[in-house]
Amino acid sequence: MKLSTRIGLAIGVTVPLLVLASGWLLLQLVNHDLHSAEDDHLRTRAAAVAQDARALLRASANGRPKAADNRERLLYSAALDVGVRVIGPDATFSGGPQPDDSVPLPAEATNPVTVRDGATSWRALSRPITTARGSGTLWVFAPNAADQAQLRLVRRRVAVTTLLAVPLSGLLAWGIATGATGPLRRLRRRTAGLDPRTSATRLHHEPTGVTEVDDLAATLQKALARYDEQAARTAEALDTARSFSSAAAHELRTPLMSMGTNLDILAAHPDLPEPDRTEVLTDLRHEHARLLGLLVMLRELGRGDLVEAEALGGVDLAEVADAAVAEARRREPDARITLDAAPGLTVHGWEPGLRLLLDNLLANALAHGRDGAGRAGAEVGVRGTEAEVVITVDDRGPGVPPEERARIFERFRRGPGSSGSGLGLTLVAQQTALHQGRVTVTDGPGGTGARFEVRLPRGGGELPAHRDWLIDTAGRTAGATAGTNRSQSFPKDGP
Repeated sequence: MKLSTRIGLAIGVTVPLLVLASGWLLLQLVNHDLHSAEDDHLRTRAAAVAQDARALLRASANGRPKAADNRERLLYSAALDVGVRVIGPDATFSGGPQPDDSVPLPAEATNPVTVRDGATSWRALSRPITTARGSGTLWVFAPNAADQAQLRLVRRRVAVTTLLAVPLSGLLAWGIATGATGPLRRLRRRTAGLDPRTSATRLHHEPTGVTEVDDLAATLQKALARYDEQAARTAEALDTARSFSSAAAHELRTPLMSMGTNLDILAAHPDLPEPDRTEVLTDLRHEHARLLGLLVMLRELGRGDLVEAEALGGVDLAEVADAAVAEARRREPDARITLDAAPGLTVHGWEPGLRLLLDNLLANALAHGRDGAGRAGAEVGVRGTEAEVVITVDDRGPGVPPEERARIFERFRRGPGSSGSGLGLTLVAQQTALHQGRVTVTDGPGGTGARFEVRLPRGGGELPAHRDWLIDTAGRTAGATAGTNRSQSFPKDGP
């Protein structure tokens, strides 16, 4: 059922009920007013004829019939339009309109009461009369016929008004509701053809001045915007999944083929000498570790591409750095790792991503930052200003040549003799871009080794609009990385 029809029916039922209720109240008020006017008239007549009624009783008690007749005529003349009945000790005198003598009267009626004589009703009032020879009662009566006629007229008019109110109020309400719901119908027509799956057309709404309609249009626009956002995120997730599969297939081919070759050697030569067998097994373990590390790094890249803004919050970088250094010391007990971090340096970020950033910077420093004696070492510093927090990781290795600094953050870029996945520094660059920061590579303090410096804004910001670190876009990656090493911010697309 349409809204306008519902409103028309509702008002078409409600208005007659209100008319009936108002008519009933009006009847009660009219009845009360008529009775009040009649009662006041009875009291006035009773006061006017009381003296003549008293004289009539005295004349009757003294045995003077002629005088009694005169007093009786005077009584009826004074009564005018009401009926009078005087009940004395020895006789009863009555005249004018009044109930039949057989109709019982109350013992007394100092206030007006209703007396019924068949289908006729009367208002009656009594007054006691006292004389020297005895006492009696004066009754005055007024018929209710005029009052009842007026009440019947009011009832008929209320009934007619109610019958007219049913269709008129319903039609009027339906017409008003139809006009009021016009903006809703226009909004429905505009939204009926929208299909976000097949068309990029979206709802364009001009304010109508009707708050409910404008609010509904705004809600629809917001819902469509959220649909577009989620569709974009879904497409991005699908691209990430496809890229993950492609990258994994490409990078896993070499270690898997190497492992297959070694397994074929072991299967074909069960009597392989122990030194050769040990070499093959060592190679298998090495390739297995490389394979496992590569899968872990690819998974972490995927997580960074898909992290949502709701996952970000306040992160104490001093605590994260302390945990990362403790883990590095556990893995490399012979390495010399120091930490200089001021407490209370917080940023708005993703804690797992920041931990991943520090873990990979430390792993890179320990893998490539050994001194001439072959001992690994790293110095981690965390300092900050009101606007940003700066993380530095220094090593004691040969450093990074200036011509290579523009490329070390590319995917699968491995240094000479590296056994890693080639994704550790890519993860560092990804997490830096995710936190709207920048990363640089320079010479270490005193010109020895390398220094990796990450600058992160303390207040954070919105996540990059597009993240595709798993997608193989070498040209854009190289350009973005070069910009990074010139201390410029990463593009929102990431390297």
